[in-house]
Amino acid sequence: MTFTDQHIFFRSAGNVNPVIDHAKGIYCYDIEGRRYIDGMGGVAVVTIGHGVEEVCDAALAQMKKVSFAHPFHWKNQPHMELTARIAAMAPSGMSHIFMCSGGSEATETGLKMARQYHVERGNSSKYKVISRWNSFHGNTLGALSMTGMPARREPFIPMLASWPHIAANYCYRCPFGKEYPSCNVLCAHDLENTILKEGKDSIAAFIAEPVVGAAGGGLTAPPEYYQIIREICDRYDVLMIVDEVITGFGRTGKNFGINHWDVVPDIICSGKGMSSGYAPLGAVIAHDKVYEVFAKSAKGFAHGYTFGGNPLACAVGNAVLEYIDKHRLIQNVATLESHFFSEARSILELDCVGDVRGRGFFMGIELVADKRTKTPFPPEMHVSRQIADIAFSKGLITSAHQGVVDGVRGDHVNLAPPFICRQDDLTAIIRILRESIIEFQSSLLVHKP
Repeated sequence: MTFTDQHIFFRSAGNVNPVIDHAKGIYCYDIEGRRYIDGMGGVAVVTIGHGVEEVCDAALAQMKKVSFAHPFHWKNQPHMELTARIAAMAPSGMSHIFMCSGGSEATETGLKMARQYHVERGNSSKYKVISRWNSFHGNTLGALSMTGMPARREPFIPMLASWPHIAANYCYRCPFGKEYPSCNVLCAHDLENTILKEGKDSIAAFIAEPVVGAAGGGLTAPPEYYQIIREICDRYDVLMIVDEVITGFGRTGKNFGINHWDVVPDIICSGKGMSSGYAPLGAVIAHDKVYEVFAKSAKGFAHGYTFGGNPLACAVGNAVLEYIDKHRLIQNVATLESHFFSEARSILELDCVGDVRGRGFFMGIELVADKRTKTPFPPEMHVSRQIADIAFSKGLITSAHQGVVDGVRGDHVNLAPPFICRQDDLTAIIRILRESIIEFQSSLLVHKP
């Protein structure tokens, strides 16, 4: 029996989208047998590659034992094992893990954890979470309230909490018109200005992505940035939350993205790569100082999900993290990062590429109409989408985004390939993307009056 997509309520699906049949390693195959390099790892999810037998075997073995056991009634071994693995990977002093089913659930959990942490300590006036523009923290209403991506916020603004946003760490287009390092990292100090403006007794937490994903295309903070943020948070009794849904579990070449800045946060929100897409899985990693407040509470944490600590999902997570460790995949990312970005210099040479940035196996390419003035393309051109579609036709999956400049203007394309990529795989990814951008540039010349 053949089925069509007529009953699917799509988030969005372009006309070019074929039907996937199977995937193996770094490749996806459609039902016509055509092969595509998964240059986005799905959406920065697939870390160990597709079709890994060890993970399939672990899932089947757990299904034969038990697939669901709610923590109201049971503890389960995969849950205990996975939290132990995560604690061993986390920064020092962060050893308590709250499991959930994905990134939005994780960030929503993080903000509620921050709120109750202050309530339990007698600081019930603290409820606001400060975040940054050019950020994405999830699609639930709390997570979207923290998000600094106007296009995703706009339809739901009346429903969102009116929490403050500070300037992004956007060196290519500094919000203050400065240049690093003479800027004195004003984007970090903007946090203190906002805390004082809003009232220090109202601020519960600050949240940021170590390397910005969909909303910023690899925006990466200067070396001093997170140390300044940490000091400000400590000064005003504000919890520091890092959103590692994309950067966690090796994407940047270290266990967690924040490790590059030698800073220990209070809460880490994670998801995506922890299960490599083999099962829905997310986690919130709490510093011991945060956990101890809840451990003393008669209520515990007033929050939870039906599938938190699910034995099947946790068994998958264990198999994925074991595979990452066994095959030294985080080390592979760290080793090949320089090759990945060195190859990308050939893209940066193109007329419509303004900036290439990121860390490890996460790269953002910002596209501009005028390289000298950094003028973005008109949004109605959908330039990033055009380039992503060309790349797709050439057998490369990328990710296209708009609004990086001001929420409306500004195109960028992201790459986030699986950690199993070899040097020649990365070369092929960059080559196809470069060819795609050149083809787009040629089309501009053809249609130029």
